[in-house]
Amino acid sequence: MRNRPLKLAACCMAGTLLTTVPAYQVLAAPSAGISEYTSTILGSELNTSSVSAGVSTAVAGYLEESLASQRSSVEATQPDSVKASSAEASKSKAKKVSKEAKKSSQKEDQTDYKNMAVAQVNDYVNIRKKPDENAKLLGKLYSNAVATVIRKQGDWYKIRSGSVTGYVKGDFVVVGDEKLIKSVGVQIAKVNTTTLKVRSKASKKSEVLTLVPGGEELEVSSMKSFDDGWVKVAVEEGDGFVSSDYVDISREYTYAESRAEEEARLAIEQARIEAEEAARRAQEAAAAGSTSTGTSSDSSSAGSSDSTSSGSASSSGQSVVNYASQFLGNPYVYGGTSLTNGADCSGFVMSVYAHFGVSLPHSSNALRGAGYGVSYSSMQPGDIICYDGHVAIYAGGNTVIHASNPADGIKYTSPANYRSVVAVRRIF
Repeated sequence: MRNRPLKLAACCMAGTLLTTVPAYQVLAAPSAGISEYTSTILGSELNTSSVSAGVSTAVAGYLEESLASQRSSVEATQPDSVKASSAEASKSKAKKVSKEAKKSSQKEDQTDYKNMAVAQVNDYVNIRKKPDENAKLLGKLYSNAVATVIRKQGDWYKIRSGSVTGYVKGDFVVVGDEKLIKSVGVQIAKVNTTTLKVRSKASKKSEVLTLVPGGEELEVSSMKSFDDGWVKVAVEEGDGFVSSDYVDISREYTYAESRAEEEARLAIEQARIEAEEAARRAQEAAAAGSTSTGTSSDSSSAGSSDSTSSGSASSSGQSVVNYASQFLGNPYVYGGTSLTNGADCSGFVMSVYAHFGVSLPHSSNALRGAGYGVSYSSMQPGDIICYDGHVAIYAGGNTVIHASNPADGIKYTSPANYRSVVAVRRIF
């Protein structure tokens, strides 16, 4: 009988607590006993710092422990299959939302075009330390190269491009022209899975044109099928389609070259030219087989040195073509770099130039940034011609030499612009 007053008091206190719960929360609970929902409501109310209606902290703690025990009991009675199913459903939903968010962000271009400038000149515009034509030269912004505008100062813009920050004359750049900016950039789809299938049509049932390894960058031809889950890209076999779920879309631009970068590039080019000339002289001397003939050879080479000084780049480039021509007819192998056993287009260019001590990337897209740009009309033998998803070496006579495709292997193709030319890059 002693326990009755205590039990009654506890029940009264619990009743007092229930009266403090908002009406809509109590109505939400089932009438038959204190459900998991009511337990949650009480738990949240009892976790507040206030102790109303004379309820002590100790009693509140006691009730909270009791209700927590009930919650644990309810959760423990759920079958593992239900828990797993719920977890998988949540994970699947989160993955779907993540994909949708990714697609949305990739489709919507967030670039701040109004603060971007594009050089519109025949060759390049100088970047100077101050807004003055006599100020120190910091670098060059080549035609169609892009910069970020920091501010305008009179007839000058302070810009940042690549590693260079300085001033360019406003007459030689166009600012905020979204259409122009997009036209000078190249939209890239970077593969974010181990191996990606490139299909002939925007369908999983269509023919597989080729397989592309993870990390490879493909040039985007069109985003029209993006809403349907596909991106049209350029590969060596032609245009194809890849799933938008497995590529990251971005846009790449050409940026300024600092004086230090230009000097380093020119020094490398000069060293290659001198090494090539020294090797040629050594071959002539060895072929002569005598000192007298060797002297004659030196004399004749002195005469050719004048022509080299006026066209040394052309001479070195022709050597590249002569070397590359040795491998005509050898097989095309996707991902390959062997000039004898098989190479793809960028692997062929990379390996040919490696013979001359030049390190180039094994990527047709990355080769658009090698060396320095020249116009199509100024091409010389040895120049690298970059197409949509393909690359070749200009052989002269409106002809290129390249690792064409699995059917044809390494061959000559004419005319040089047999497909759209994206860029021409000169190494020597």
